[in-house]
Amino acid sequence: MQKGIIKLKEPPVILSAASVVGSKEYEGPIGKCFDLHDTENKFGMKTWEKSESEMQRLAFNTAMAKAKIKDSEIDALFAGDLLNQCTGSSYGLVDFDIPYFGLYGACSTAAEGLILSSLLVSGGMYENCAAVVSSHYCSAERQYRNPLEYGGQRAPTAQWTVTGAGAFILGHGEGRIRVLDVLPGIVTDKGIKDANNMGAAMAPAATSTIARYFAQSGSSPSDFDLIVTGDLGTHGSAILKDLLLCEGVDIRANHLDCGVLIYDGETQDTHAGGSGCGCSAVVLASYLLPKMRHGDINDILFIGTGAMMSPSSLLQGESIPAIAHLVRISTKGKRT
Repeated sequence: MQKGIIKLKEPPVILSAASVVGSKEYEGPIGKCFDLHDTENKFGMKTWEKSESEMQRLAFNTAMAKAKIKDSEIDALFAGDLLNQCTGSSYGLVDFDIPYFGLYGACSTAAEGLILSSLLVSGGMYENCAAVVSSHYCSAERQYRNPLEYGGQRAPTAQWTVTGAGAFILGHGEGRIRVLDVLPGIVTDKGIKDANNMGAAMAPAATSTIARYFAQSGSSPSDFDLIVTGDLGTHGSAILKDLLLCEGVDIRANHLDCGVLIYDGETQDTHAGGSGCGCSAVVLASYLLPKMRHGDINDILFIGTGAMMSPSSLLQGESIPAIAHLVRISTKGKRT
C-alpha cells in the first residue's frame, strides 16, 4: 500500500475547538482570540504539571460546551503532551468516562490527534472523536532543560514552550469546516543534535511531508489560502522555505508558522518563537478556524511538526528525529 495521501470519503466536520493559554500567550499578537487564560499560569493548581492537566480539562470542557455535546456522546479521546508518559493528559482527562488513547508526537501531537480522529469518524467506526493536547513552559523547562530557578541563558535559536491547551471535537454533525484528506509523516533524522535548535531538526521532516503532498496530489501551493506549519519558529521556517525551493516547491507567498505568530518577537523576548504541543493547537483553534468560519480563508494545509527527543536521548548525545503530519482543512468539502 502506498504511503500516501488518505482522501476521506466522508469528510468529518470539526464541530468545535477551544483554547486555554497562559499570560505570555494572552499578551501576544492573537491573545484576544483565546477562549480562556490565566495571568499566573497556575489555573488554580499547586504545581506546573497539575496546571497543565487543568488546562486540558478546561479546554475539553469548553470545546464540548461550544459543540453542545456531552462527554457520553464522544466515542474516543486522543490526547497528548510533552511530559513523561503523557501524564498531563491522563491526569487531566481521568474524570471523563471516554475511551482514551494517549499520544506522543511531540509538537505534532495536535495534527496526529486530528488525523486519527478523522480516520475513525470518516470510516464510520465512531460518531464523534476528540483530540486534546497541551504544553506548559514551566513543566517543559523542568523536564527537558533546567528548573526556572536555575536562570540559564537561552540560545538565539531556542524556542519558548507555549503554555496552552487546545481541544477539537470531530463528528458527522452540521458544519462547513471539514478535514478532506491527511498525510501521515515519516520520521526524519538529519543528524541535528542541538536541542536549542529544534527548528533545524524539524524543518527536513516538514519539507518531506509537504513535498510528498504536492507530488502526490498534483496541486501547488497557490491552490491553498495558507500552508501552516506547527512550530518551526523563525529559524526553522527559513530553513523549510529554502529546502522546499530545492524541491521545486515555493511556499513563500502563503506560508504561516504558528510558532512565529503566537508571540511578538520584538517585545516578548521569545527568541526564535513558540513551540510545544499547545502551540499549533491553540493557534489553529483560536485564530485559523474562526477565520475559516468567517470566510476569510477556505482551504489550508496544517502541518504539525515535532522533535521526537526525550531527556534521556539528549543526555546520551543522540540526534533528534522529527516528524511532520499534514491535515487538509477546508470549507470546500461535502456539507451536511
